[in-house]
Amino acid sequence: MITLSVEQQAIIDAPLAPLAVVACAGSGKTHTAVHRLLEIRRQMGGDRGRATLLSFSNIAVKTFRDIYHPLASSSKGVSRSGVEIDTIDGFITTNILRPHTARTMGCNRTPFLVSGSEPFLQNRDFQFWAKPATGAAFPVQRADIESVIASMNGTVVQFQFRMHKALIPINNGAAAVRRLGTIGAYTHSLGQYWALRTLQQQPLILKALAHRYPHILIDEAQDIGTLHQAILRELSKAGSQISLIGDPHQGIYDFAGADGTFLSGYGNQENVLSFPLTRNFRSVPSIVAVANTLSNREDKAERIKPELANGCYFIGYKKEDREKLIVAFQAGVLEAGLDLTKSAIVCRARATAENVAGTDAPTGQGLVKLFARAAVLRDKRQDYLGAFKTVAVCIVGLLNKPPDGLLASIIHATNDTEIALRREIWKFARSSTDGLPDAKLIADTHWHRLLVARVRLLLESLQKHFALPTADNLGNKLAKTALPNTSLMAIPDLATEQQVMLRIETVHKVKGEGLDALLYLAEKEHAAALLAGVDTELGRIGYVAVTRARNMIWLAVPIKALEELRPTLVARGFVEVGTA
Repeated sequence: MITLSVEQQAIIDAPLAPLAVVACAGSGKTHTAVHRLLEIRRQMGGDRGRATLLSFSNIAVKTFRDIYHPLASSSKGVSRSGVEIDTIDGFITTNILRPHTARTMGCNRTPFLVSGSEPFLQNRDFQFWAKPATGAAFPVQRADIESVIASMNGTVVQFQFRMHKALIPINNGAAAVRRLGTIGAYTHSLGQYWALRTLQQQPLILKALAHRYPHILIDEAQDIGTLHQAILRELSKAGSQISLIGDPHQGIYDFAGADGTFLSGYGNQENVLSFPLTRNFRSVPSIVAVANTLSNREDKAERIKPELANGCYFIGYKKEDREKLIVAFQAGVLEAGLDLTKSAIVCRARATAENVAGTDAPTGQGLVKLFARAAVLRDKRQDYLGAFKTVAVCIVGLLNKPPDGLLASIIHATNDTEIALRREIWKFARSSTDGLPDAKLIADTHWHRLLVARVRLLLESLQKHFALPTADNLGNKLAKTALPNTSLMAIPDLATEQQVMLRIETVHKVKGEGLDALLYLAEKEHAAALLAGVDTELGRIGYVAVTRARNMIWLAVPIKALEELRPTLVARGFVEVGTA
């Protein structure tokens, strides 16, 4: 995109009113949202309220800020202040949870986020019990507390346990959440619940927020779940004008009620203005054509067909030959003149992605197993943030009675003390020289010996500088049980060495991105759902995978399913690898 399209300009210039923008993939939603934010601020004039742009990831927020601030600086007649750009959960945490929710919770402290590693969650008072339709109730393990999902069923809040692909009712959800609330503890999902309760029970806070934020624009609005919907309705009733922009066909969080229907129906509400975005600036025409057959849309491709290989391809594979498939895909990417570092392998399930990447469940036991996983994340995947978060969990687990919310304060540090503590753990996670040992070392000897020595030094430093005492029985917690007498990470051979250049992610992880080329490693049910269209979550996940690609996508299908699926693949516009 060089200039704004007619459709984009119409959205940007719309009057100050709630908007519903239903967009196709690759339609320039980011630039449209940022320019609309600037125009909202301009039309507000001297209004002391704030124009707000919210999304669902920190990467999106950074992108918005990087575009907005230079744009605002070069625009005349626009206030440099009075604009906020944040994640929707960051907005809720800053404006509702931290300053106001303690009164609704009935606690005497600032509420804090828990991750499942906190020792106090072992208390039976905080135990959730899931009750399947058949069979006995079972306790939810504290490590799985993030899988306790709060959502709206009509006007009633329900609590469920997300287990694999199922949502299992929790028979004591309200009581356990209330007891957690009395000490100020919440998870991401329960935080949304408490924010809603706060707005409902403290009308003056709701009125003040609506006055402070008269215009709220939400990007990726297909990801708005039922609790977020309820929060936005409260703000709307109190006077905030809510505008949504997104693609309903990319709604892939059904467990939270974020299936795109809220966005699809928003334009039918009174006083809401509807706008389309139908021009795809990202993908080559052949990919846009396939996306149209999947979604029953008629979007237009702005790009022209490249001279080199491009488009949607399919190929059969055997699980035992997966590495050969990846090497073949890499060769196809290079032959098409595309960038491997801007390409990716994507999978439906996290476990599959971790298995392909070689980062799934390293051997070992307990916290040592987590340290081993962190080392592999850092040294094989160059995922320093993932390694840091995993190390932080381990360190908190090695402390004696760590303060409530310590893990969250390390990961989301705000004050000077938290930032200094975060820095110490970052240094340990990042450095293979004097921190977390190199994953190429022999695990049960050299790697483990260095790990124990360096962890002890780190814990001594934390006790000295941050008054965080070490737990008893450190030797037992850091035992080398089940570690192999081999490297944690095998050195790749020459035939597959290029594989390390490719990102390996879930489809959910790359949503919102544009990639030069993409290999969607699918099971039979994933491919069949993709070909069936966007009426199911699994079908929409496939649609998201296809529409990430700028130039080329390979859909890899188990070879046993290929004979059955080949006619539909061809009818949808896919070309078999090797036939063209």
